[in-house]
Amino acid sequence: MRKQQLYLLCFFAAFLSFQSCQDYDDKLPEPTDLDVQKFIWGGLNELYLWQADVPNLADNKFNNDLEYYNFLEQYTPEDLFQSLLYRPPGSDDAAQYGAVDRDSWIVSDYLTLEQQLDGTSKNNGVKFGFSLVTSNSDQIIAYVKYIVPNSDASTKDIQRGEIVYAVNGITLNLDNYVNLFFSSNENYTLNFADLTYDSNNNPVITPNGKSLDLTKTTLAENPILIKKVITNGAHKIGYLMYNGFYSSYESELNDVFGYFKSEGVTDLVLDLRYNGGGLVPTAARLASMITGQFTGEIFNELAYNSKKSFLNRKYTFVSTLNGNSLNSLNLSKVYVLTTKNSASASELIINGLDPYINVVQIGDYTYGKNVASVTLYDSPTFTKTNVNPSHRYAMQLIVAKSVNALGFGDYSYTGLKPDYQLTERIKTLGVLGDPSEPLLSTAIGKITGTSKLIVPEKATTDFIYLNDSKTLRRQNMMYFSTEIQ
Repeated sequence: MRKQQLYLLCFFAAFLSFQSCQDYDDKLPEPTDLDVQKFIWGGLNELYLWQADVPNLADNKFNNDLEYYNFLEQYTPEDLFQSLLYRPPGSDDAAQYGAVDRDSWIVSDYLTLEQQLDGTSKNNGVKFGFSLVTSNSDQIIAYVKYIVPNSDASTKDIQRGEIVYAVNGITLNLDNYVNLFFSSNENYTLNFADLTYDSNNNPVITPNGKSLDLTKTTLAENPILIKKVITNGAHKIGYLMYNGFYSSYESELNDVFGYFKSEGVTDLVLDLRYNGGGLVPTAARLASMITGQFTGEIFNELAYNSKKSFLNRKYTFVSTLNGNSLNSLNLSKVYVLTTKNSASASELIINGLDPYINVVQIGDYTYGKNVASVTLYDSPTFTKTNVNPSHRYAMQLIVAKSVNALGFGDYSYTGLKPDYQLTERIKTLGVLGDPSEPLLSTAIGKITGTSKLIVPEKATTDFIYLNDSKTLRRQNMMYFSTEIQ
């Protein structure tokens, strides 16, 4: 069996190419005739989760090499890749998204992809949300969700909830906002505005004259943004805002739970509202830190297509990390805060724990990613070993479906439904980690039994949410190591 590192991810379908965190002096090599197309078709035919459902990927599609080459010659690499994605006729998903598979994608330079998978990129440290101002306008606003510590933005006068209406003096709209925020330019100027509401409760954006220069630097984000213990009556509530499942921070994560244990926490609020995913083993370890009483039991299973079913893998609850004991809380209930940005491994935590303990989900529906993808290179084994030197194309390909110990994983697109639905709104964002912040306050109230019954939110005019900066940087992922033969 040939071993390879396969980075598997779940992520948003996005329309932004990766931004490198370092510069390369060498130019991209020129591929030889049909090399890239042959790589694309071969990779999808071998590992694609829906290979059996795409007629043009059938093993007996071509009678001879001439038919095969004539087929490939019709397409550019990008067009061929898109043409081979799973699109069932008449499907609601196909009508809405163009394909059931919204999460597979292709890049022309795997060097920048590798940097992104390592969790490092060039950015200024501001995590934005993007929304349409009104349904009958293409005007966009960006609003600050949080600031990454030790970034350029962390040294500047910028706060959560502030509104940006323009970049470099150019008003944001549907056509330009991606390029303005995520171009290769290392410097830009943000132009701010105030948010008010008219007599009909419609949002009004008014430039306030504030501007701020920011610089992108090479930055690795520590996913442990906030950890604290909140005492409320007889309850000692551990609060953890966790923004990514990264292996390099597992020891720090274990230390956080050691801190919670030393403080005698009785309850836990896990804030995953901006967590787009990460390592499956890290998710299994976090679940084990929350619990501790289910070592060896199945946490999650990934199932491949019928050609690769031997790769199906089960992840279990564990009791150690790097040979040392995990700090586990042995809880039978956990409160999880979510938004539409909670995806992949964040959903895995909720779905994987659900058969074992009471998971109380507060916030919004999650994004809905129950599939995993793998990085494929153009080589005989689809690894980087003996990679074709004539080009640097790579594919991030959906190869497996995720289910919990009960076999449940049917939340694609719909997301996981919250027990108590509460949508984050710009005008009431609050301070992260403050007991009065709406989502955390609701969780505290449910823990202590002091909260009022949450009723459906009144219909009010609000911004139309589009996506966020993590989405556009493709930082919504789930990956792990495996073997392929």
